[in-house]
Amino acid sequence: MTRTAFLGTSDFAAAILARLADSPHRPQLVVTRPDRPAGRGRRLSSPPVADAAGALGLALLQPENVNTDDARAQIAAAAPDVVIVCAFGALIREPLLTDFEMLNVHPSLLPRWRGAAPVERAMMAGDAQTGVCIMRLTAGLDSGPICLVGSEPIAPDDTYGTLAPRLQELGADLLLRVLDERPACIEQSEEGVTYAEKIGPGDRTLDPAAPAAVNERVVRALSPHIGARVELPGDAGFLAVLRAAVREPDEAGPLRADGDRLLLGGLELLEVQPAGRRPMDAAAYLRGRRS
Repeated sequence: MTRTAFLGTSDFAAAILARLADSPHRPQLVVTRPDRPAGRGRRLSSPPVADAAGALGLALLQPENVNTDDARAQIAAAAPDVVIVCAFGALIREPLLTDFEMLNVHPSLLPRWRGAAPVERAMMAGDAQTGVCIMRLTAGLDSGPICLVGSEPIAPDDTYGTLAPRLQELGADLLLRVLDERPACIEQSEEGVTYAEKIGPGDRTLDPAAPAAVNERVVRALSPHIGARVELPGDAGFLAVLRAAVREPDEAGPLRADGDRLLLGGLELLEVQPAGRRPMDAAAYLRGRRS
């Protein structure tokens, strides 16, 4: 048994935490981000890892800054042999970075897609596969030595919602193997490095000048957690795009109606969601616009 603490925030991290808690390496302490206002009503909402820790009966810490003396002292009081980090969402600085052995669960085939949104960026780029690396956390951005790696194909019809659970399962399997077997960690190559920047508003917006195949990958990569969108004509705002299908892969073009079909170049938008309304198929949306 390895005595652990766990730092994470997202749904992805919560899934890894659940597997870790059900192993001999059950965390003595879980650290996540503070509750924040979220949603249209701006109600205070707890991070997925906080919810998971509560359900699992694990001790929980939610500091404003994990690098403060107080937060470091509370982690030290848990006496972890290893601190596990997964999608924590904030920088871990010295001296915390070297106070403990830290292992990071990163969902990409490093050194490709270092950074904040590796799963989405791999899908948007049209990669045929991705994976998970268990690596030692260092001061560099996801550049530490790799202890174990596994790959996972990206299917042509995968969305983030179908791919992420497979990566969560793979990541948990690899993490438990590393804690059980303690393999040697090998320095990363600096060849083939790419960076997975955080998804911003521009990344969500489908580009009428891009081929349909490119825009379709954006829809799948951001479904269902972030969501793609298309800009409506005449400063009418944005229309969320939940599902789409390629009709002409290389065709670009503006948003247009073709009978009961809604097209962006060679991409047919199948399911959409107007601002403040429920999801609907494109035909229902067009009927509502005409009425």
